[in-house]
Amino acid sequence: MKSSRKPGESRLAGLGEAVWRADALGGTPGATLSSGHLALDQVLPGGGWPLDALSEVLQPPGLHGEWRLLLPVLLRLQQTGSGALVLVGPPHVPFGPALQAQGLAVQRLLWVNPSPMQACLWAAEQALRCAGVLAVMAWLPQALRVRPEQLRRLQLAAQTYGKPLFAMRPAQAQGESSPAVLRLLLAPLPGQPAGQAQGTDSLQLQVLKRRGPPLAQPLQLAGRQGRLVAGLSVGLALAARSAPPE
Repeated sequence: MKSSRKPGESRLAGLGEAVWRADALGGTPGATLSSGHLALDQVLPGGGWPLDALSEVLQPPGLHGEWRLLLPVLLRLQQTGSGALVLVGPPHVPFGPALQAQGLAVQRLLWVNPSPMQACLWAAEQALRCAGVLAVMAWLPQALRVRPEQLRRLQLAAQTYGKPLFAMRPAQAQGESSPAVLRLLLAPLPGQPAGQAQGTDSLQLQVLKRRGPPLAQPLQLAGRQGRLVAGLSVGLALAARSAPPE
């Protein structure tokens, strides 16, 4: 009886995970940690965020959905280690009361505000090298004009030192080349302006890049942190009031 397998498939099957087929969801060579969002975990290689790689979170101006997305994994990281979470160049001062209300140990947040802006990349790389750091969040605005080789340097640092780097970038960067292992695009729900999404219950998420076939349909992230959304809205309002006029 002849085998139904095509020539070469038997040999590929024998190689197991050593060979990744582009039409299948790949595994990950390093450790992962659940994102805390079941629908997202189901489409991510390894079932979660890569813990030794650069991941990009892209979003339109005014959305600020990164905390909604990343808070669950940040909580898990704090539970697994005693180091600091480093925030490099956030657009607003982190609103501690809202984050603390969700269980985040704000005394273990290290806020770095590089000046000039070009120092953000250097600061993120140095943070990845530090033994006492759990993870790095870096905000890389469009004005920074990040080059692919600069991102490759950050990806190499994350891989070498075994730490996750979450880079927040503008939505218009989705057409640019990037060495990030994972690229996600956040957006408000259809028909909802980005500037109003901060106080809503859900966000739309599109997987732009992963180790596997393209994800045809966007995901919807249900907001379960109502107090966080409200608290961050207050924090953003206070920051806007205190900002000097342009």
